[in-house]
Amino acid sequence: MADLRRAQLKLIFPALTLICFFALTEFVQSTHAQGVDPRLTARAQQISGDSFPFQTRTTHGVRVLARTRPRMETLRAIDDGLTELFNVARRHGYNSHLNYSDYTVFIARADRLRDSQGNYSPDVAVPAGQYAGGYYDQGGFIYAAGMVLAFNPSAFVIAEHDRDFERVANVVRYEGEHLVLYYNDRALFQKTMDHSRGGGHPILQ
Repeated sequence: MADLRRAQLKLIFPALTLICFFALTEFVQSTHAQGVDPRLTARAQQISGDSFPFQTRTTHGVRVLARTRPRMETLRAIDDGLTELFNVARRHGYNSHLNYSDYTVFIARADRLRDSQGNYSPDVAVPAGQYAGGYYDQGGFIYAAGMVLAFNPSAFVIAEHDRDFERVANVVRYEGEHLVLYYNDRALFQKTMDHSRGGGHPILQ
C-alpha cells in the first residue's frame, strides 16, 4: 500500500505544483457560505488520497472533515492548538483571523506512524515540491505533520492520531501560524512559509 501511495505521488507531483497555486488563489476569491467548497475537499482528497465523509465542529467551532469519526481527544486538541496560537498572536498585536470558525481541518490517514528514529509520528506523504532533492525528499514526496491547503477558508490537513494528542495540538498551532501570518504580517509570512530554506516552528513566541 505504501509503495502504491508513493507511486501515485510521483505521478501527480508535476500537476500539483500548478494546481496548488491556482487552488489557493481561487479559494481566496470565492468561498461558499454553506458547507465546504467542493474544490477544497477535492484538493484535500488529491493530496491525501482519502475521502472525508465525516463532518463535525469542535466545541469552539472549528469545522473538521475526517476519513473516520474523529476522536473527542482530537477535537479538543484542535481547539487547544488554536487557542494557544490565538493567545500568542494577540500578544504580537494581531487581530485578524482569530476566530475558530475561520478554520477548517481535514484529518487524513497517516502514511507513516513512526519517524526515522522510531518515535510515534503520524504524518502524511505530500509532494516534495521545493524540498525535492533535499534531506527530507523520500523520492518525490516528503512526510509532513500537516499541510496548508487554502487561505480562505483557512484550511489545512493533519494525520490521524490514536494517542499523543498534545502533538495534534502542536501541529494545529504550527500550521495555523502560517495562516495567521498571512492575514496579519504578510512580510513575515513570505519569509517563513518555505521551510526548505531553513527555520521551523514555532514562528511566533
